[in-house]
Amino acid sequence: MGKTRHTGPVSLPKTPDPNLWVSYVPFGIGKVKPRHIRDTMKVIWDNRDNLPYAYRILTQGVCDGCALGVAGLKDQTLTGPHLCTTRLNVLRLNTMPAMRPEILHQDIDELRKLSSEELRKLGRIPYPLLREPGDQKFRRISWDEALDRIAEKIKKLDPRQFAFYLTSRGSSNETYYVAAKVARFLGTNHIDNASRICHSPSKTALKRSLGIGASSCNYKDWIGTDVLVFWGSVAANNQPVSTKYMYAAKRKGTKIIVINPYHEPSMDAYWVPSIPDSALFGTRIADDFYQVNIGGDIAFMNGVMKHWFEMEERNPGSAINHSFVQAHTNGYQALKKHISKYGWEELERSSGLTREQMRKFAQLLAGAKSAVFVWSMGLTQHRFGTDNISQVANLALLRGFLGREHCGVMPIRGHSGVQGSGEMGADPFSLPGGGFDEPTLQRLEKVWNFEIPRWQGDIVGVTLENALLPDDHEQKIRLYYLSGGNFLETMPDPDFVRRSLTQLDVRVHQDIIFNSSTLLDAREAVIVLPAMTRYEQPGGCTSTSTERMVYFSPEIEGPRIEEARPEWQIYLDLAARVKPGAKECLGLENAQQIREEIAQAAPDYDGIQHLRKQGDVFQWGGAWLCEGGFCPTPDGRGNLLPIDLPEHRETEGQFRITTRRGKQFNSMIYSDTDPFNNADRYDVLIHEEDAAKLFIEEGDAIVLYNRHGRFHGRARFAPIHPGNLGVHWPEGNILIPKGIYEEHAGIPEYNTTCILEKAETFYGRKDADYAEKRVADLETEIS
Repeated sequence: MGKTRHTGPVSLPKTPDPNLWVSYVPFGIGKVKPRHIRDTMKVIWDNRDNLPYAYRILTQGVCDGCALGVAGLKDQTLTGPHLCTTRLNVLRLNTMPAMRPEILHQDIDELRKLSSEELRKLGRIPYPLLREPGDQKFRRISWDEALDRIAEKIKKLDPRQFAFYLTSRGSSNETYYVAAKVARFLGTNHIDNASRICHSPSKTALKRSLGIGASSCNYKDWIGTDVLVFWGSVAANNQPVSTKYMYAAKRKGTKIIVINPYHEPSMDAYWVPSIPDSALFGTRIADDFYQVNIGGDIAFMNGVMKHWFEMEERNPGSAINHSFVQAHTNGYQALKKHISKYGWEELERSSGLTREQMRKFAQLLAGAKSAVFVWSMGLTQHRFGTDNISQVANLALLRGFLGREHCGVMPIRGHSGVQGSGEMGADPFSLPGGGFDEPTLQRLEKVWNFEIPRWQGDIVGVTLENALLPDDHEQKIRLYYLSGGNFLETMPDPDFVRRSLTQLDVRVHQDIIFNSSTLLDAREAVIVLPAMTRYEQPGGCTSTSTERMVYFSPEIEGPRIEEARPEWQIYLDLAARVKPGAKECLGLENAQQIREEIAQAAPDYDGIQHLRKQGDVFQWGGAWLCEGGFCPTPDGRGNLLPIDLPEHRETEGQFRITTRRGKQFNSMIYSDTDPFNNADRYDVLIHEEDAAKLFIEEGDAIVLYNRHGRFHGRARFAPIHPGNLGVHWPEGNILIPKGIYEEHAGIPEYNTTCILEKAETFYGRKDADYAEKRVADLETEIS
C-alpha cells in the first residue's frame, strides 16, 4: 500500500486549443455524434413529474452510473461540474412512480409482449409479489408471507442447492457486505456478482503479477502522463465523463493510444459537453489506433516485448528499465527466452498487425518516461482474459510504469457499485478483505462469530447449468435469489438461460423494476421483492470507484415507493427467519453498524466507518498501489510471466466476432441507434473488403451462424479489422457459446467465430443439410 495521498482535483486550462478541434462547424452539425443538449432536454421532460427530487439526486448523491466517482456534480480529478447522459439516463429509475395496479396485475402474457425497455418504463415495483404455476397474474403478498416462504424453502435445502447473485445496479458496499455475510451464515458459498462477470480476470491477473486486485493509480494520473493507452476499452461510450479527463490529458501533451479491432469513432473524436470549446468544435482524442484481431492482444504484446529485447541487444538500456526490473521483478530471463521462440510471421498472423506496427508502439513506450494502461472487457471477456492482463502487467513492469505519479495499470469499471463487490466478499472466490484462503477464513470467523463453509462456491454460469441437473442430484440448484440482473440479456446462449431459470423451484427477484427474466415461470414460485435505490436507504450508503475512492452517498429527501426496503435489510430479515435461534450472530441493525463492521472485516476499508455525511470520501491504499515499485507479493516483487499465444483454428469463410455497446447502460438500451456510428441494433460491422469477397453490399440482409445460434442482421461497412465482425450486445449473445469459462477466473467467453452469408444465399439453398455441414466444418474452439 502506498503512503502518498491523493492531492485532490486540478483545474482545466482556461484558454482553448484549436489544434485539438475536430471541426470549425459548431456543435458538430452534420456529423454522427451524440446530441447531448437534445438528450438532456429529453431527460428533463421524462422527469418532469419529479424534478426537485431529480435535482437533489444529481447535486447531493453519488452517481449510480459508471465508476468514475462523481459525488454531486464533482469528483477528485478535475474541478468544476461533471454530468453525463449515462447518469441522466439512469436517473429515471430513481424518480419514476410505482407501477399502476392495472398494469402490474395484468395477464402475464401481455407483459411478456413488452421489451425490457418498455417494462422498465412501467415504473417501480411497489410491494412483494407472488406467481405460482398456473397463475396468469402476479398477486400481492405481504413481506412476512414472501420472506417466510423463501425461508421455509431454504430450510429444506442443502446449502449447495441454493445460490445468490447481485447485479451492479447502484448496489452499495453495505448491500454487498451483508449479502456475503448472510450467504455464509446460511451455509452456502454460491454467491456471485456482475463485477466478476466483467473483471474477474483483472483481479486474478493483477494478484498473480503484482499482488494487487484493483487499479494501481488514479484518473488524475492520466493528466500529464506521456502515454495513455486504452486497451479494449471504449471509455468515451461507457464512462462519458472520462472524456473530460482525456481532454485535460491532451492539453498536457499526453499521447492517447487505442488498441481495439474496431476504430471506435467515440475514441477518435468527442464533443465534451461541459467544456465550451469542445462542446462547440469537438476534441480529437486518440493520437493513434492499433486495430488488432479479436483475441490478438497477447501476440501484439509479445511482439512489442520482442522488439524491446532486440532493441536492448543493439543498444542496452534503450527499451527496458533495468534498474526497476532488477530491483522489483522476478522472471526476466525466463520471459526473454519465452519471447524469443516466437517468429514475426506467427506474431503478425495472430495479432493482425505488422512487425512495423508493433515496432512503432514499442518505440513509443520505450521513449516514454511514464504511461498508464487502461483496459476493460475487450481484454477480460476472453477464455484467456487473465493472460491478457498479465501481459499488460509485463509491459508495465519492464518499463517501470508502476507505483509513481502518471504511471499505473487500471481496470476501468463500468458501474458505480462493482469495485466494492468482490472486496466485500459477494464472490465465490473471495471474502471481505481477502481471498478464500484459510487465514482469511479464520480472521472472518472471529469477526462474524460463526463458522464459514470451506467448500468452493460456483460461478453464475455453473449455477445456471446446475439448475438443469436431475431432481435427485445433490448439487441441483433449486432456489436462486437474484438481486437485480437479467441473465436473459447478459449471459451467453439465451435459450439455455431461459431453460435454466424456468427449471428452478423458487426464483426470487429483489429489484426496483421488472425485466424480461422476472416474467419467466418457475416450478413452485416466482417471488418479487421491491428494493430501495441507493438514494432512499436510511443512514445512507457507500460505493467504491475504479480508483479506490470510497464515497458516502446520503439518504435524499423525496418520494418513496410504498413498501420498498433497503436491500441489506431484506437479507438480514431473511437470515433471521431461516435461523432465528442464531440471529444475534448477525447484528447489523443499521447502515452505520454495517460500515463499522466492514472496517473490521476488510482492513483496507478502515475509514469507511467515519463516512457519515455528503462529501465524505477516502481512498484505500493511498494514491498508488505498489508505490516505489514494491508489490504486496510474498517477496515484494512483481512477477514477469511468460504468456503463450492462444491457438486460433481458422477455416475459410470464418470470421471472428465480438460484441459492443451502443447507447445503453449495461443491458438497459436507451436507443435503437448507436449515436457514434448510426448503426442500429442488428447492424453487423464488417470491413468493406470482407464484404466485397462475399459480394455483399452495404445494407444487405445477412446471416451469421455457428453451432450455437443464428443472427439475422444487415451489413454495415465499418473500419473494423478485416476478418473480424462486430455485433451489438446483448443481441449478439445468441452466437456466444455457453459453458466456456476463463481458466483462472471463471469469466464466460464473450467472443466466438461464425460463418457469414447473404440471407438470400443462406435461405436459397435447396440442400437442407447445407448449413449443418458448414457448421460442422466450422472450428469454434480456441484452445
